[in-house]
Amino acid sequence: MQKSIIVTALATLITFSGAANAEDHIAADEASPKLVVAISVDQLSADLFAEYRNSFTGGLKRLASGVVFPSGYQSHAATETCPGHSTIMTGVHSGRAGIIANNWIDLSIKRDDKTVYCAEDERIEGTSFGDITAATQGDYVASSWHLLVPTLGERLKKVSPKSRNVAVAGKDRSALMMGGKDVDEIYWWKGNGFTTLVGRGMSSSMTALNKNIGETINKARPAYAVPAHCEARNAKIAHGDDKSVGDYAFQRPDGAAQIFRGSPDFDAAVLTAATTLVNDHKLGQGEATDILSISLAATDYIGHAFGTAGLEMCIQMSALDQSIGDFFNVLDSQNIDYVVMLTADHGGLDLPERMQLQGVPMAQRVDSELNAKTIGAAVAKQLNLDSEKPVLHADGPFGDYYISLDLSEGQRAAVKKSAMALIAAHPQVEMVLDHDEILATEISREAPEQWTMLQRARASFHPDRSGDFVVLLKKAITPIATTARGYVATHGSPWDYDRRVPMLFWREGIRHFEQPLSVMTVDIAPTLGALIGVDIPAEETDGKCLDLDGGPANSCE
Repeated sequence: MQKSIIVTALATLITFSGAANAEDHIAADEASPKLVVAISVDQLSADLFAEYRNSFTGGLKRLASGVVFPSGYQSHAATETCPGHSTIMTGVHSGRAGIIANNWIDLSIKRDDKTVYCAEDERIEGTSFGDITAATQGDYVASSWHLLVPTLGERLKKVSPKSRNVAVAGKDRSALMMGGKDVDEIYWWKGNGFTTLVGRGMSSSMTALNKNIGETINKARPAYAVPAHCEARNAKIAHGDDKSVGDYAFQRPDGAAQIFRGSPDFDAAVLTAATTLVNDHKLGQGEATDILSISLAATDYIGHAFGTAGLEMCIQMSALDQSIGDFFNVLDSQNIDYVVMLTADHGGLDLPERMQLQGVPMAQRVDSELNAKTIGAAVAKQLNLDSEKPVLHADGPFGDYYISLDLSEGQRAAVKKSAMALIAAHPQVEMVLDHDEILATEISREAPEQWTMLQRARASFHPDRSGDFVVLLKKAITPIATTARGYVATHGSPWDYDRRVPMLFWREGIRHFEQPLSVMTVDIAPTLGALIGVDIPAEETDGKCLDLDGGPANSCE
């Protein structure tokens, strides 16, 4: 595999000088690792991990030699980036965390834009989120204030104030959901470089990294070499109007920085930023335990743009494996005692055009008429309501639907009944669930693969933020009606191809074992907490500690 030019170009930025004083740390338990590295690979489904596991030779191979839970579950129905990341370091389901989706509707807010982004603070006047899929989004202020529960890093800082809680990611919502509110350093990608919270300055090392990136990503980049095991996946798949995917190796011409995110180079840049933070702050090199949360987003951008089963994803899996391995080598070279956890925020589904050729004839794109505007207009006509004002609001064809607050109580009830009936009758809809029905459902304590659709929806539900009703699509229905905007595939469903993710733990000397039975991502925070002396009370978590010892000892005690 050809080395990423980003890795080569950024190598000069790796230094071993630190701004933090290791002597300032307080002592931790001798058995505790000095650094917790929590990695989320956006859209790394359990299926992808299993498909490419035998080809790994780098960091993912190392992780697979540790403790492997191949059937981890993001157990909720709204399998999107923000909800998924909200479970990983909090130990609670996304609804309890207050993160019901990437976006939801709040008809009571004063601004004209009623769409709320999970990682914004819409209370700030003059802000607007806009459209998450658009090239230019609204002028929002990134914030974790919607997250209603503390992260593991925040809990650690309460019992060990000198511990550092650091996060870096390819997306703002990923960093903010894993880091939380009380973070020492937090960075995410925006535009052509990394940024941080409003009011915080960039460190000199991160500023230098941005400068180097800016001088690199807009230059031509040759194609990645195609690994031998990827040759069979090198096949063009047509979609839309004269477009195709399946045979692209991430070559870029001069001036093509806008496609940098959808390439393996993006993850390499985020891991270089993580290395910079480790070195700047000497993370894991003091007496107290530190936490470094990393979210790698290239797999998600590649999955959306090219699908999950072509040459593009095959090259990405190989490059991801090597980039993670390179990062581990940096930690090894500094003799850091670290534990790694790797999982994903959700899985993903391939584009329906390729699925139809590969044994899934029922795979379809969603009907373009299945949306709040069209359904709402039909309902308004049926009920003789003012057709100039929308009666239904939603962020997409599935998920949360909201009824206009401009209507009377009786009109709202009639709209709800009519809209739910119309949508439920659509052949691509699995079911429509009422707000009160979901609220009355208890959180399941059963194995997550056995949960009903109602129980899955309950795990994503918050009574003050969720819709008046929730729409769930049938299996293999891709909720993208047209590929004109560049996205060909996605996730977000309550089905297991989106819910099931790997959960891997590794530490030097750990006893290898693999447990095929299901666990949940809400188990991660209690499990890591036990390793570093952070007790999460049972009533404050939806998960349980997983014993990583693999022998007579118990890492949860």
